[in-house]
Amino acid sequence: MSSYRTIEGAAQAEVVEKRSRFIAHLAHVGDEEAALRFLQEVRTEHAQARHNVYAYVLRGGRVRYSDDGEPPQTSGMPTYEALAHAGLVDVICVTTRYFGGTLLGTGGLVRAYTQACQKAVAAARVVVVSECRDVSLGVPYDLYQAVLRAAEGPGVTVASTDFAECVRLAFRALDEEAEGLRARLVEATRGKCPIEVGPVYEGAV
Repeated sequence: MSSYRTIEGAAQAEVVEKRSRFIAHLAHVGDEEAALRFLQEVRTEHAQARHNVYAYVLRGGRVRYSDDGEPPQTSGMPTYEALAHAGLVDVICVTTRYFGGTLLGTGGLVRAYTQACQKAVAAARVVVVSECRDVSLGVPYDLYQAVLRAAEGPGVTVASTDFAECVRLAFRALDEEAEGLRARLVEATRGKCPIEVGPVYEGAV
């Protein structure tokens, strides 16, 4: 599989422009049905809002956006462009606007919707989904910090930690990083701790 960038869970951010509130709701969605369901949830929660602008991008190239009553090209498209610039797929951003009484003009709307989406992306946990392997081992407590330092690097996260008679650690690594991680762990433990490298699966790092 080819890797792709998305987010875990959901995130929210707000921009205020001349008393108008722009609340960006960003969520991971696996398909169009999930995207539309999230859109409806936001619309229901913010039924009194003047606009609920949205854009979503799915793997396979499916893209959809709406200005939801705002002037054309001032909100849905800028929201989509912010998602595309971040390189994200399988995501939806719904930005709720509560009108503050002052017209913002075309430029002001583009800026506000763009910034709201960008802030939501910045607040989210962005992950790379690709072919991964679990690399696990048990280490004595005096080697725990050294093993954590050895595992630091792009494409590696701590999947689980179990403190018992020894510390049992499982790391999730991108497939192409797994062998390098294993080698660093061998060096950190001086080859004294058996290291298991699991099979390839689709995961997020």
